Amino acid sequence: MAEQKRDYYEVLGVDKNADDAAIKKAYRVLAKKYHPDVNPGDQEAEKKFKEASEAYAVLSDPEKKRQYDQFGHAAFSNGAGDGAGGFDFNGADFSDIFNDLFGFGDIFGSRGRTGGRANNGPMKGANLRTSVHITFEEAVFGCTKEIDLTVKETCKTCNGSGAKAGTQPETCSKCGGKGQVVFTQQSFFGTVRNVQACPDCQGTGKVIKEKCADCRGTGYIPMRKRYSVDIPAGIDNGQSKRMPGLGEPGTNGGPRGDVLVEVIVGRHPIFQRNETNIYSTVPVSFAVAALGGEIFIDTVDGKVIYDVRPGTQTDTKVRLKGKGVPSLRAKDVRGDHYVTLVVQVPDKLSNEAKELLRKFDEATDNSLNTVKNAQNDNAEDEPKDGKDG
Repeated sequence: MAEQKRDYYEVLGVDKNADDAAIKKAYRVLAKKYHPDVNPGDQEAEKKFKEASEAYAVLSDPEKKRQYDQFGHAAFSNGAGDGAGGFDFNGADFSDIFNDLFGFGDIFGSRGRTGGRANNGPMKGANLRTSVHITFEEAVFGCTKEIDLTVKETCKTCNGSGAKAGTQPETCSKCGGKGQVVFTQQSFFGTVRNVQACPDCQGTGKVIKEKCADCRGTGYIPMRKRYSVDIPAGIDNGQSKRMPGLGEPGTNGGPRGDVLVEVIVGRHPIFQRNETNIYSTVPVSFAVAALGGEIFIDTVDGKVIYDVRPGTQTDTKVRLKGKGVPSLRAKDVRGDHYVTLVVQVPDKLSNEAKELLRKFDEATDNSLNTVKNAQNDNAEDEPKDGKDG
């Protein structure tokens, strides 16, 4: 007795109302998990892969999906073909899925195409990466730094051809100058056509019989060069400054890559930063906190005078508007500077200061929970003549 097939929607784990994108996404996950090339020799994985592929072949085709929704598996009971598991995969488009997942070309009986951008077309060069250290203030206001890089410059001996003087690169005989070769191999679904860069010319379409002695056939000479980097105001730690066109040379006429300069911002002894806001802590004397008065607060713009209100409590937070970090997106917009005021209690007092402080305590309406105050409160509650009320 033949094994009963599972519902195709159940196989892919999607709802019957799932759209094409959801169906495709579900199949991609299962194909990547159960593909025979990923699970060699695993018959259970191969079975699940066949099952998922059959479900996708139906549900990805509007007409087959309509028939399946109306008649179920009976719609294809007489339509067995030469595909995997006795199912006809003709018309199912698996090419982009397997090309993305495994680097395959188009598949299923070599019906696919070998199109796409040729490997020997113009390609941009690789990016170079370096780093630069700056101070907290330099990150806030911007600066200019010097960096040294080893870059590839065109060899003057061969003018970048890589060939010995008096000779020229020749067309690659293996790929005929196309820079890519096509080969076939057998897979689970049949014959697969793959396109790869030509191994003889590395995708350039040219081979050098006699190499230039100076550049050894590369066409470039490494040189140490110094560049000035303009660091924009407001840049943060870990961000990068891009310098276009200073990276590795492109191939086949392609442009140079870029230089990415990572910025490493040093710590500040007073300030901390969160995006465009700055934070700091400022001590305030007990007397100024109680009576009020003016204090100096350090900011990235220098010292500013702040008027402390009488009765200020410790950990009071104040905001200095516009004293933060400039925005990278809008240079005229700055964050704020938030200051935490911490009231300092003196730990060393002269006898005179202690006496004055005691008088101050007695002169104020002190309702704090102290032993002395509690004893005074109890004494006031006791009858003076020793008799009850």
